[in-house]
Amino acid sequence: MTAAPHPFQDLLQAGPDTAAAISAPGRRMLSHAGLRALVQATIARLNELGAGRNDRVAIVLPNGPEMATCYLACAAGTTSAPLNPAYRADEFEFYLSDLNAKLLIVEKGSTSPAVEVAARLGVKVIELHVAQGAPAGEFSLQAASAGSGTAATPAPAEQGGWSLASDVGMVLHTSGTTSRPKIVPLSVGNLAASARNIRSTLQLTPADRGLNIMPLFHIHGLIAGVLAPISAGSEVFCTPGFNALKFFAWMDEACPTWYTAVPTMHQAVLQRAKGNTEVIARHPLRFLRSSSSSIAPQVIRELEEAFGAPLIESYGMTEACHQMASNPLPPALRKPGTVGVAAGPEVAIMLDGVVLPRGQTGEIVIRGDNVTAGYENNEKANAEGFSSGWFRTGDQGVMDDEGYISITGRLKEIINRGGEKISPREVDEILMDHAAVAQVVCFGMPHPKLGEEVAAVVVLREGRAATEKDLQAFVAGRAADFKVPKKILFMDEIPKGATGKLQRIGLAAKLGLG
Repeated sequence: MTAAPHPFQDLLQAGPDTAAAISAPGRRMLSHAGLRALVQATIARLNELGAGRNDRVAIVLPNGPEMATCYLACAAGTTSAPLNPAYRADEFEFYLSDLNAKLLIVEKGSTSPAVEVAARLGVKVIELHVAQGAPAGEFSLQAASAGSGTAATPAPAEQGGWSLASDVGMVLHTSGTTSRPKIVPLSVGNLAASARNIRSTLQLTPADRGLNIMPLFHIHGLIAGVLAPISAGSEVFCTPGFNALKFFAWMDEACPTWYTAVPTMHQAVLQRAKGNTEVIARHPLRFLRSSSSSIAPQVIRELEEAFGAPLIESYGMTEACHQMASNPLPPALRKPGTVGVAAGPEVAIMLDGVVLPRGQTGEIVIRGDNVTAGYENNEKANAEGFSSGWFRTGDQGVMDDEGYISITGRLKEIINRGGEKISPREVDEILMDHAAVAQVVCFGMPHPKLGEEVAAVVVLREGRAATEKDLQAFVAGRAADFKVPKKILFMDEIPKGATGKLQRIGLAAKLGLG
């Protein structure tokens, strides 16, 4: 099949003209025809403001419908660079400089420190205006007042219009938990391939409506939450961001057929599900989706019981433009505890550059048209990150005879206790079987002689009690002594990063155990 010359334009054609594309709490919807017209007009406006294909446009907007549509428009005609609005001035300074941003888009009247940083760096600031009573997601762009960067010169004609498959549609930084963040360029072809993969895996149609609670500066929310459903002609109900207290009210307003989230969000929703059984009954979901970090089989079972719908666990990462593998929808076999089968790219298990037979443990590697061609300006990272055309995920895993992949741990997160290798995920799953445990994250903490010891943070179920010794004894009954956590901290919630993901690396230092 010949690739579309403008794959992003092609992605936006699926929705029936009058059907809803973007909606939001208390707002009237924006139709698919309206979305297409908005994207077309915004590309032209960005060209007027000086940004065209492959020019970096940083986006610092709050979660919501305008963030979703602005991302779509920027990715369709420039290089979108969504940034976390919660960053501090020094972080904006790093990211705007590192990206070599040409424009910065903020909401009208924004007090974000990004505005002052952009002005200092000579990055043109553009304000996003939303007219009173406008449909969800509809906006216009206006250059900010004088003094906010250099004057705009329209983009050259050859750089204008819709991006080509080979153009870079989005750049994101890796999390940088252990080193300087790396720039991941994702081509328009990568974005389109990933949207198609997710659309196919979830069997999305124009009849579907997704409840988006994911942050829209994150690959999960942008691709699975917005681009894939829009490419299927579906509707996306854009919330202001995750809020467990508002989730079921949004569900009542949105009438969704599905939602996607990270495990910590699912667990917060689960805690409130018993008090909202009527809402769940009124709006039966076709499925729930979990990705971005592992979800315990026990939690999957409880969520499926609460919602009366299957939970599909997927495996994704930024370098793969999100999805790599996924458990399939019924009637196909789901295997809780695995991340399913390859769902788009090829997936293999490799050790020392050799692809292993099924059943053997090694590093999970991928290749395919949704996978980045390589990090930007980083020869060392590319040399380390690719092997014989395969991208190395950094995850340790095994593939069974039916092609289902189990992740046994992040290679960098594997705890090395005096030579004994411990997967923190294995200890997580043991502790999750204890009746008093609601959430857990295990991690390595420094030890003067052994190098590392196992530690854990535990959130107890409401009304249940357990001591450190209780839980240590529980693990000791199920695993070797060297896997028993030597330190267990009880907290009200699990410490999380900006995107809601658990971050084992660096957690010991953050909690004063380093």
